[in-house]
Amino acid sequence: MSDASTPRTDASPERSDASTGLTDASTRVESAVGTRTGMFGTTDAGDTSGYGGLVSPIVFPGAAERPFGGYFDEVADALEARLRDASLATAIERVVVYRGEITFHVRREDLTVVAQVLRDDPALRFEFCAGVSGVNYPDDTGRELHAVYHLLSMTHNRRIRLEVTCPDSDPHIPSIVATYPTNDWHERETWDMFGIVFDGHPALTRILMPDDWPGHPQRKDYPLGGIPVEYKGGTVPPPDQRRSYN
Repeated sequence: MSDASTPRTDASPERSDASTGLTDASTRVESAVGTRTGMFGTTDAGDTSGYGGLVSPIVFPGAAERPFGGYFDEVADALEARLRDASLATAIERVVVYRGEITFHVRREDLTVVAQVLRDDPALRFEFCAGVSGVNYPDDTGRELHAVYHLLSMTHNRRIRLEVTCPDSDPHIPSIVATYPTNDWHERETWDMFGIVFDGHPALTRILMPDDWPGHPQRKDYPLGGIPVEYKGGTVPPPDQRRSYN
C-alpha cells in the first residue's frame, strides 16, 4: 500500500500537466454547446441499467492564454511567425491547451498551408500525421462536423493536434494527402463514417461500408437500426424502441 508521499509509477509524464507546467487556470471554459443524456447519448432508449437518467452538458475547453508552458510556446511561436510571413496570420482561430495537450484550431481554407508549414519548417518538423478522425456535434451550429489531426515531430519528439470544422450544410475540408500521404485511407474512413468531403483527395470512396450504403453511420442522427433474427421471424428492435423497466 502506498501513501501520499510515495511517487506514482503508473503516471505518464507525457500526459501529465506537471510535465508541461500547465494548470487549469491557463484555459477559459466556454459555454456548453449541447446536453448529453444517458450513458451513450441516445434518447428514449429502453435502458435497464439506470444510467438513462444521466444529464451532462457538452462543454468545449476554451482558448488558452500565454504562456502555454513547455514546448507549446516554441511550436506556437514558430508556426505563427511562418504564417505571418505567408500573410495568413488569421489561419489559427484559437489555441486550446487541455489535459497537457495542445490543439490548434485551423480555418479550413488554410489547412493545406498550415500542414505544409508544420511539416517543412526546420523549427517545427512535424513529419508524421497519424491520421484524421471525425466528430459530430449536432448542436454546434455552423460547426457540426469536426476533423481532428494528430501530428508527431520525430525530429523534436513533440506532439500536437489540429482541429478543423465545417457546417453540415457544406461538409467540405481540403485534403492534406499531398502533404501527408498516410492520410489517404484515414480521410476515406472519415468520409465514409461522417460524410466529410475532403476536396482534392485522389480517390474519395467508401472504405468500410458498401459503395451504395445510404448515409454515414457514425453521425449522431444516424438511425440505430434493429437486427433480424432467424428464428420464427423474430427481430431485435433498435435501442430507442426497446421496452424500459423504469
